[in-house]
Amino acid sequence: MQAWEYMTLLPVGLLAGASGGLLGIGGSVVMIPTMALLFGRDQEHLYQATAMIVNFFVVAPAVVRHHQANATLRPMTRLMIPGAIAGALAGVFLSELPVFRGSGQGYLQVMFALFLGYVIGHNLWRLWRPRRSAAMSASDLARLSKPRIVAIAGLPTGLLAGLLGIGGGVYAVPAQQVWFKVPLRNAVANSATTILWVSVVGAVAKNAGLTSHGHTWSEAVLMALCLIPTAMVGSWYASGKVHQWPVGVIRAAFVVLLLYCGTRMFLMGWAQAIG
Repeated sequence: MQAWEYMTLLPVGLLAGASGGLLGIGGSVVMIPTMALLFGRDQEHLYQATAMIVNFFVVAPAVVRHHQANATLRPMTRLMIPGAIAGALAGVFLSELPVFRGSGQGYLQVMFALFLGYVIGHNLWRLWRPRRSAAMSASDLARLSKPRIVAIAGLPTGLLAGLLGIGGGVYAVPAQQVWFKVPLRNAVANSATTILWVSVVGAVAKNAGLTSHGHTWSEAVLMALCLIPTAMVGSWYASGKVHQWPVGVIRAAFVVLLLYCGTRMFLMGWAQAIG
């Protein structure tokens, strides 16, 4: 890559950070499809490794903001984090299987896009039939099943993160809302806190296997260093808006972003898988 190509990552980082900070999703749903558009669709594993590094720096400022707003539900995150870490390790292992190598990388992109389709559908339903979840009390949290939190909110979040190179928040946020009736702002805060830990484990595991795909960890680190500064700025600014803007505005932004990313990823992945 030329120096000017690395510079194109600066605005990508800003958008990834802003979307991740606002929506509690890391920034992979922006970074991975955009890097594929800029640099070619045949380097999916490199983009995943890069995005996993950057995700830590996307969510770190957001976690601070959510902590300041007392939005993180610690009884949930204490269970989500270990489950998600275990899921991330399993997901990275699955992503290294032969079926996902070479042109098989397109299957990862198609899977990513189809999952985004589910998330889009859920949020469109919530926009059409809005309802505000009641704030969760200590007794509400105490009644939640601990095994269900691990199995439904934790493990799948990490599994998707490791398999698809995403933060996992595109699953963690709606899963908390659907299965545990967690208000959107709390779900975003819980997701960001979980991703903070998952991104570290996922980045180490994914970068360790890059050589088998013809890349080195230094390539991923160099790309990440171009994304991180603006990603942190975008995340810090946008995560503060989570506690100021109406929920409908946040949800609408989520849908628009995922419609774009999901469509692009599906088309690119399908072309590569059948090509």
